[in-house]
Amino acid sequence: MKKIFVVSFISAGYFLNAQSLGNSPYATYGIGDVKYDNTIETTSMGGISTAFISDFTSSFNFANPANNANFELTSIRLEATNENNYFKSNYNDMKSTKHSTYLSNIALAFPLSPKVKMGLSYQPYSSKSYDILSTETRDGIAYNNRFKGSGTLNTAQVAVSYKIDQQFSVGARANLYFGDLYDLNEFGTSTSEYVNGYETKNKVRNFNFTLGTSYQTLNTRTDKKLTIGATATFGNTSNMTTEYINSTYRFADAAGTKTDEKTIEQKNTSSKNLLPLQASLGVGYGSENHWFFSGQIDYKKGEDVSYFGKSFDFQDTYRISAGGWYLPNYNNFRNYFSRVIYRYGAFYERGNLKLEGNSINKFGISAGVMLPFKTSSITRMSGLEIGVEIGKRGTLNDNLINQNFINFRIGFNFADKWFRKTLYN
Repeated sequence: MKKIFVVSFISAGYFLNAQSLGNSPYATYGIGDVKYDNTIETTSMGGISTAFISDFTSSFNFANPANNANFELTSIRLEATNENNYFKSNYNDMKSTKHSTYLSNIALAFPLSPKVKMGLSYQPYSSKSYDILSTETRDGIAYNNRFKGSGTLNTAQVAVSYKIDQQFSVGARANLYFGDLYDLNEFGTSTSEYVNGYETKNKVRNFNFTLGTSYQTLNTRTDKKLTIGATATFGNTSNMTTEYINSTYRFADAAGTKTDEKTIEQKNTSSKNLLPLQASLGVGYGSENHWFFSGQIDYKKGEDVSYFGKSFDFQDTYRISAGGWYLPNYNNFRNYFSRVIYRYGAFYERGNLKLEGNSINKFGISAGVMLPFKTSSITRMSGLEIGVEIGKRGTLNDNLINQNFINFRIGFNFADKWFRKTLYN
């Protein structure tokens, strides 16, 4: 049984690497549409994770690797996301929709000792999937500008937690980013069969690491607890190579086969500031095994990324999140819904894009539940995770695009004392 599961885990990772994700037109810039965090537990609470230490023994926190003091079981997560985007622009009264379903997270975590815990995860980090055609007619001549993009940037993570004492913990996470991103800008007119194409091919192999710390104090008389957490991501070692090809060609058939291609310019560059400094600070307060609420602020330094042969400057980003969870009564086995964990949250994010003087900001609200399996208990919480996120990104100002979205997430968290008997044989 364990061998079958390991094979399934590896197969899921291969599928995740091969899939294509849908996203917004703003993904045309830089490395694409960055996913904040694809775990259902985090997104259902508005994105809070830095000061979130699960009360239960089955949940591993990758966002802040220090927050795993209570983790005791082997945990396996498989999660999928369904994104639904609705776009609108005042430019030509444009309206459009886009839907995408993909495997968004797989994770395996296990304790190495009572004080040391370890986890492995794999999920998409950013993606490009767009095809935009802009047509303008002047003096009877149609001028066509077409923008295409594709590719996914994935991240594989290894996290280790160490519990110093009953209140302090530290952790570290190594992050590997890898994938290929492709952009194409084609310009043509109705009076010529030839088009001018500008291709950008990015090959990303990037590594950095995250350090985290947390402090939690519990009042044993009232069961109330205060949690403070912080993380910093740095040590960026980038190996992003970019190839630019500016050429003219015509299409031999309707499938878009190029012919008579002539290269005007071709060059290669490398970028060393792909994933710059990031930091997070969170504070939370709650009641043991009953409820928890947290606030969090995240910061990401702006980076410079080459785009169609030119440097594009991204501004500093910050994100404010608030959320938590509520468990009515985990001892009430007569009422199933009393043992369901209910999650809620909201966030506001000042985006790293600034177009025509407008920051492309994002905000939303979220909710979710963890439906425990029949055999679950407070010390072995396994179940079905369901989450929903509703929000808005962008603006209608200056003919830009307003994006409304509703994202559904579903997954499983299997937790048990797997792989541990052999330690005692």
